[in-house]
Amino acid sequence: MKPKHSLITRIWHWLNALCVIVLFMSGLGISNAHRYLYWGNKGSEPSEAWTAVMRFPDWATIPGHYNLALSRDWHILMAWPFAIALMIMWAAMLVNGHFWRDLHTSISEWKPAAIWHDVVEHLKLNFEHEGAKHNFLQKLAYGLVFGVFLPIMVFSGMAISPGIEPAAPWLVEAFGGRQSARSIHFLAAWGLFAFFAIHIVLVLLSGPVKQIRDMITGGQQ
Repeated sequence: MKPKHSLITRIWHWLNALCVIVLFMSGLGISNAHRYLYWGNKGSEPSEAWTAVMRFPDWATIPGHYNLALSRDWHILMAWPFAIALMIMWAAMLVNGHFWRDLHTSISEWKPAAIWHDVVEHLKLNFEHEGAKHNFLQKLAYGLVFGVFLPIMVFSGMAISPGIEPAAPWLVEAFGGRQSARSIHFLAAWGLFAFFAIHIVLVLLSGPVKQIRDMITGGQQ
């Protein structure tokens, strides 16, 4: 019988979870070094910022105390496996048909009545759906994560990396400047945080033991 989750999906899931956790927590440590966000290429004064963010508590950062150098080291350490694993996962999804079979949405699924039906079923905590591995809302969420948030994290992270501008000025310009890339990187990180928070809640509501077991063993469809 065909497994519910392929081996590469399971490996990527747990590796990505580890990378995202370390990247997010080390990113909060980096944010604590300068809590102001700007648009454009330049920005260093609070009066130029479009917003200021809170100082994140030590327990939420890596390391568990303020150390910008260590936070950056942890961030860079996990950025490479995060980006490479995403590239491999995208290639695998296109080759093995997972994207077209399980994540691609049809025109009929975008009809308001169909979307509203999925919303109502989710509110009823009914996560069963016949004829497909995921319903529309799940496909939409996974599509946004795989196609928007994760790639934005990779490319905006590259755009704010020291020394990238001389080598790839087009990448920085694509985000509207280095400071714009930093702001987008921050916002996308919190978008991913919101997805993972909702994802964990839904797993807990839909039977966490089975869900976690299936993501380890593969489960059965």
